[in-house]
Amino acid sequence: MIKKNTLKKINFPEYIFGAIHAFILKNKGRTFRQKVFSLLNPTPTSGHLHRIVDHLIIISVLVSVISVILETVSWIHAPLQKTFYSIEIFTVIIFTLEYLGRVYSCCEMPEYQDPILGRLRYMLSIGALIDLVAIAPFFIGLAFHETYDLRFLRVFRLSRLLKLTRYTGTLNTMYKAIYRERRVLFAAAFMMVLLVILTASLGFEFEHTAQPDKFESIPDAMYWAVITLASVGYGDLTPITPIGKAMTVVISLIGIGIFAIPAGLMASAFTDQLRIDREAFENEFREAISKGKLSSSDHLALEAEAERLHLSKEDVNRITDKVKSELMSNGGTLPEGVAPEIIFEMYRRQVSHLKVFSLSKHAECLNMMVQEIEHATELEREIWLVLNKKLN
Repeated sequence: MIKKNTLKKINFPEYIFGAIHAFILKNKGRTFRQKVFSLLNPTPTSGHLHRIVDHLIIISVLVSVISVILETVSWIHAPLQKTFYSIEIFTVIIFTLEYLGRVYSCCEMPEYQDPILGRLRYMLSIGALIDLVAIAPFFIGLAFHETYDLRFLRVFRLSRLLKLTRYTGTLNTMYKAIYRERRVLFAAAFMMVLLVILTASLGFEFEHTAQPDKFESIPDAMYWAVITLASVGYGDLTPITPIGKAMTVVISLIGIGIFAIPAGLMASAFTDQLRIDREAFENEFREAISKGKLSSSDHLALEAEAERLHLSKEDVNRITDKVKSELMSNGGTLPEGVAPEIIFEMYRRQVSHLKVFSLSKHAECLNMMVQEIEHATELEREIWLVLNKKLN
């Protein structure tokens, strides 16, 4: 079975045509806009074709960014100039079709239902603006390259890397962590600003007379204050007076602790947020599975959430086993509305326990007690005898 699936994935044309066929069948009778939305967004009718489109966009982003980087190497750009331009055209076509498709189909989302205002609101969203910035430099350069020198726009093509944020929840987790710790981070930033201003002021007072060209004003001294407090120390600005050198030593030691606070806070907040999100995922899974059999939309939502939280298959299986175990051990009673597969797992676990009892060193004592009328019912004796007969 494994070899068959592996060969099927290796046979890319068959895999792609199969995904297209399955997509057509799942979306039969739906409107064109709904089909476009399912193609670009995870829905119960998206199937494998949606993943193929996602992978195509991700690969296009990576190829485009690598191409932009290699274009800056003269000995690579000269012989491959036409190749780089072909890559640019190909990727821009893909990104343009994606952008137009997302703007066209965004009305399928509840918050963008209005055909005009909804699309305008979507076009002003962060994701849509990133998609627009990814293709805008090409068309601007194409329209005005004869009038203006627009070579500086090439650097904006690197913003296409931001398109990858749609396929990972890392930034979303980081945003929630920053928002949750915003007061503490603001306090740390306020301390850092005060320290920079104080350091720059002292540096100006101590070094202005000795180095008027370098410590010309307090704003000029702020550059030296920041690189000193951050322990970077480029060496282009250095105190030469004794008191200035002594102050630099003290400020550097203080800066190591003060400037490290935000990094420590962010690391701790990010870890806590991941733990909170994973606990929420576990609760969602517990709630979904306790209501009955998971629907395709439930499976899709849970898979998307697991991918956003960077949960491996092992992590998901561990959470699944944990939730099932909790449902099975609910005080010896079946949870209300529990799924049939959970009941079956409970049944198999009970049978496994009986097997362990019958094969244990106390099996003879158990057998004697089962045979006694006051200790066991007739049904319990029959089950015990049948189990022992099958195992022996």
